[in-house]
Amino acid sequence: MPTKKKTKIVATLGPATSKKEVLKNMILAGVDVFRINFSHASYDDVAERIKIIRELNEELQMSTAILADLQGPKLRVGVMGGEVVVAPGDEILFVTGEPFEGNAERVYMNYKEFPRDVKAGENILLDDGKLMFEVVSTNGENEVKAKVIQGGPLKSKKGVNLPNTNISLPALTEKDVKDAIFAIGQDVDWIALSFVRFSQDLIDLQNLIKEHSEHKIPIVAKIEKPEAVENIDKIVAYCDGLMVARGDLGVEVPAHEVPLIQKQLVLRAKKARIPVIIATQMMETMITSLTPTRAEVNDVANSVMDGADAVMLSGETSVGNYPVQVIEKMTSILKSVEGSSLINVPQTPPHIKTKRYITKSVCYHAALMANEIQAKAISTLTNSGYTAFQISAWRPSAHILVFTSNRRILTQLNLLWGVKAFYYDKYVSTDETIDDVNQIACKKGFLDVGDMLISLAAMPIKDKGMVNTLRVTEIETCNF
Repeated sequence: MPTKKKTKIVATLGPATSKKEVLKNMILAGVDVFRINFSHASYDDVAERIKIIRELNEELQMSTAILADLQGPKLRVGVMGGEVVVAPGDEILFVTGEPFEGNAERVYMNYKEFPRDVKAGENILLDDGKLMFEVVSTNGENEVKAKVIQGGPLKSKKGVNLPNTNISLPALTEKDVKDAIFAIGQDVDWIALSFVRFSQDLIDLQNLIKEHSEHKIPIVAKIEKPEAVENIDKIVAYCDGLMVARGDLGVEVPAHEVPLIQKQLVLRAKKARIPVIIATQMMETMITSLTPTRAEVNDVANSVMDGADAVMLSGETSVGNYPVQVIEKMTSILKSVEGSSLINVPQTPPHIKTKRYITKSVCYHAALMANEIQAKAISTLTNSGYTAFQISAWRPSAHILVFTSNRRILTQLNLLWGVKAFYYDKYVSTDETIDDVNQIACKKGFLDVGDMLISLAAMPIKDKGMVNTLRVTEIETCNF
């Protein structure tokens, strides 16, 4: 029987999730998408894990998706020689070029354009903002002098954020290109691009996918820089999903601004009818504890109330002690809040008369009608998955059941709120096909005798064109 939650769970793979039995229990507990973090991935391990997930999909008759998350331009300091502590008022040199062991006076920076990009007065944040420096001067070649504003232990290989600096690094680094080509070769379902700032970042990745794959692989733009929030309209035009990456975002912008940015991004994704994932520190306590804090439970619940398609776990499943239990706990939170009447999704009908206007309009009215007549499910036949994106964005109270003969989109659609996709390749007459999919929906536990169902189809069915027909049925028999 399917897990009857509609909000999707994205779980990060790691050492804690290397065994097939653990992955199986996580899928059964409610994981919809597994994330591969290419910041910490060996290709052999990734290939093995993907193979196991696909075997489990076959065994369990599930459609668990795989999201490849590219690292992006990760700025770091070098290795420190012993324990180093810096105090407010101290001055320190950030030096590029050949790596060396750092101390309280000089530290290596892995980003060679750093002295050319930064300007006096700009901030340098280290270790998720625990340490803060202000740029005093730069020689424009290989040295930047900075003053300590907020001190503490300066540890090896910690990440660097430059919130005020216009960095010249592309979002797609050499490592990312190599990782993306590997991920494309593994036929992943989604690719996430880190530190997106401009639409060109996404166009570069689209071109790379076209070059190495015959199929479209949808892209998730990770929003973790202030420029991305400013350029969100242009970014949304070139991506297929958004991720509110609150870790780096909360360092790059003041942390108190993140909650409203989260709400703004969710609304923007809904308007574009693309999925949005909320990420970072959702159930952090459960890395080492069996019980989440009240604040964490509230955070997950509020993400659903905001209208997120998916909530994501990072360390909780990659290195945590309780990868299965954290999924069970998250599933119970999602189920308890997602049916609430307090959730208000803006319902603005499609208004631009494009060539897809009819399909958009049919999907919009299907969602409205489903709520009005309390339909248990909306079923749609699709070859591209387009109708699934449209219906999901309107957040109907009904389950969204997608039937397709295109195996590639079966797993892709698993990221979308409320969507369950099934393989179906018998396109006969409208009546026969709809009767057929109704019986599959009964068998899978989504429908029972007396339930109302809305069926969408493209007429004539055999042409597999754009959806143009809406039909309402009361289920009279469930024969299976």
